[in-house]
Amino acid sequence: MEKTRPKGEQPLVPIPKRFFVTSGRAINKTSELNAFDLALLKAGIGEQNLVSVSSVLPDGIRQVERRPLPMGAITHCVLARYQGGEGEVISAGIAYGFRVDGHGGYVAEGHIHGTQKALKEFLRWRMQEIAHFRGVELKKIYYRTEELEIPMDHYGVCIAACVFLS
Repeated sequence: MEKTRPKGEQPLVPIPKRFFVTSGRAINKTSELNAFDLALLKAGIGEQNLVSVSSVLPDGIRQVERRPLPMGAITHCVLARYQGGEGEVISAGIAYGFRVDGHGGYVAEGHIHGTQKALKEFLRWRMQEIAHFRGVELKKIYYRTEELEIPMDHYGVCIAACVFLS
């Protein structure tokens, strides 16, 4: 569709040009919500208004280092989140990779009761399924995961995010 638009005409919806990947984990004695808020702050996205989007990396997008975002910014991201309680081991993360043919890529998010190692196996399988459904091959797959063993009398949250930028 991008190629059939008249020259100089802007797309009807914004297409991200850059992205960064971030993650965080936190525990809190009071609530899961407080743990979630702390995990977002540790990931550097706790002062934004997050909008969950699906998992397509558009043509020409490039990865950049995590950067501060303006307070209150409407921030589109693929977000993996998992919360748990005392004595549990939880993990959340994302995998991402680009197509061999150079036409963008994909992000898979996941979360489990269990370790990062088990989560990475699930994410690898998920990325293979995404490529299979589309009949494409992916280059190297990258991962960003968090694992947390939650102490007694606490709540915990792990998050990972692919944050889109214009």
